[in-house]
Amino acid sequence: MSYEQLKLENQGCFRLYTAARLIVQGYQPWLSQMGITYTQYLVLMVLWEKDHQPVNDIAHRLYLESNTMTPLIKRMEAEKIVTRRKDKTDARKTIVSLTERGKAMEQEAAKIPACMTEMLSQRGIEASELLNIFPTLDSLIDKMATNNP
Repeated sequence: MSYEQLKLENQGCFRLYTAARLIVQGYQPWLSQMGITYTQYLVLMVLWEKDHQPVNDIAHRLYLESNTMTPLIKRMEAEKIVTRRKDKTDARKTIVSLTERGKAMEQEAAKIPACMTEMLSQRGIEASELLNIFPTLDSLIDKMATNNP
């Protein structure tokens, strides 16, 4: 028995998953040069925007659970990219801050968006195509995150 709704070609989730995986894979050459993973890159982008943030705030911004963040931040601390300390006013909060190495990585990472745009262009994907789907993706993320039971 074969259910039409279970065929792979009928799955929107498969398209989203595959597109995301292939885009992340595209970042890999540059992130490898920096010695970081894609998820670490996301954490760094949050901290480059605003340093000295609680782990829970970073997790919220990235739509990740705090128990996912802890081992990630520990690895980044071991690599001397970030430091962790207890908040002075609320000992339950752990504040994550960039080290000098973490701050310096921003300059190297600043090249990545242009490199990705070029790589996508070489594959026939124009930046405008991606920009056009941002509102739909933002809406999907917003609705899925806020309506999460």
